[in-house]
Amino acid sequence: MARCLVTGATGYIGGRLVPELLAAGHDVRCMVRSAARLRDLPWAGRTEVAEADATDPERTVQALRGVEIAYYLIHAMGTAGRFADRDRLAACTFAAAAERAGVRRIVYLGGLTGDLTDVLSPHMRSRAEVGEIFLRAGVPAVVLRAAVIIGSGSASFEMLRYLTERLPVMTTPRWVRSPTQPIAVHDVLRYLVAWAAVPGTVNRGFDIGGPDVLTYADMMHGYASVAGLPSRVIIPVPVLTPKLSSLWVGLVTPVPAGIARPLVESVRNAAVCHEHDIARYVPDPEEGLIGFRQAVSLALMKIKEADVTTRWSSASTPGAPSDPLPTDPGWAGGSLYIDRRSSPVDASPEALWRVIEAIGGENGWYSLPVAWRLRGLLDRLVGGVGLRRGRRDPDRLRVGDSVDFWRVEELLPGRLLRLRAEMRLPGLAWLELGVSVAHGRTFYTQRAIFHPRGLLGHLYWWAISPFHGLIFGRIPVNMAAAAARSERSGAGRVR
Repeated sequence: MARCLVTGATGYIGGRLVPELLAAGHDVRCMVRSAARLRDLPWAGRTEVAEADATDPERTVQALRGVEIAYYLIHAMGTAGRFADRDRLAACTFAAAAERAGVRRIVYLGGLTGDLTDVLSPHMRSRAEVGEIFLRAGVPAVVLRAAVIIGSGSASFEMLRYLTERLPVMTTPRWVRSPTQPIAVHDVLRYLVAWAAVPGTVNRGFDIGGPDVLTYADMMHGYASVAGLPSRVIIPVPVLTPKLSSLWVGLVTPVPAGIARPLVESVRNAAVCHEHDIARYVPDPEEGLIGFRQAVSLALMKIKEADVTTRWSSASTPGAPSDPLPTDPGWAGGSLYIDRRSSPVDASPEALWRVIEAIGGENGWYSLPVAWRLRGLLDRLVGGVGLRRGRRDPDRLRVGDSVDFWRVEELLPGRLLRLRAEMRLPGLAWLELGVSVAHGRTFYTQRAIFHPRGLLGHLYWWAISPFHGLIFGRIPVNMAAAAARSERSGAGRVR
């Protein structure tokens, strides 16, 4: 097993690479500018942390002492100013420091540039230059060149996700017809981890990509199909420049313009692998590389499984590499609308929990009964279950129980009830009801969560948002009052 150093450990690839290296039995040291950024990550306690900036020669040498394999995952996309100069300085400094420290191999993940006769974007040109710096350095280097990486949190994938989900009809720039060879983040990490154990001296670059060559338009259609969205209508418009395209992407999606522009500029060119020589050192898995549709399916798996404890909550256990992570940018992981409410309760936590566990059915929903009945009627009119199912038991719940048009997805007695909506919706919805105690006082907490599917899902949320105060806003107050009444009366069940 090797002693590895990972730069960019708080970034998209680095944050997923560290736990993979640990799982493979390697020792890992993370080089970050501030150790505090790693403090709350679940794997932080199993790694060493070295504070250093890659442009600081002495601190970088200290960070690299005793390291065999150094992963360089730093680049300046999204930053303003002379980013190419900073990329060049950091790469040269890191390469020299690795040689001084006796590092055996540098592994760098760069971009797939396709035909070298193409005019590259400034960011792609900079990433290619960084790869050349490492290949000319005194330490053997492996430069992996990837195009679009498919996985929740990847900036390229998030741009694809938002454009496809939010626009059923798109007028798009010419770059949607450029061929590219996307690769699943699982395969990228498999390649990266493998180079910690490949013997011998290798000093060269490798193109890495999945089995599919697609245009960006193909990927939009494929994403829509996997996500269960209607087929998208794509109308190319030749006059949209990269600058205008990035402004358009910024208008439609939450991807920051500083990231959208280099992404748009990079997809103007074809990005297709010209060789697959890496298979001589890291053989393909028996089942083959992950295809585009399977990669998208994996990236959407958390949402499809209704696992809402990902980036929008306080996830403490890393899942698959394609899953969202708490360290991902706030705009990553897909759109998620949340309505939060809380209220102090003049009753014990036990009394409040009795009210929560008895919600629905004959006990009602503690806000505007006529509105709930109307919603149930509308659901039945479109083929849903409405409110007719009621409850199995008026007092107790268990995971899997139906509660009107909800289903109990999670039940932590005395703490949390999570209901998943089973009414007909253009998306997925949950309602969380919880009990907390702070400073000796009981509090009721509530989250209504909605993951929209397509443009219709967004329109649905915006249309009903004005009524949230009437519906969700009244529940905490009325439940707090019901818990107080229950406490005073000593009743076991709240009607």
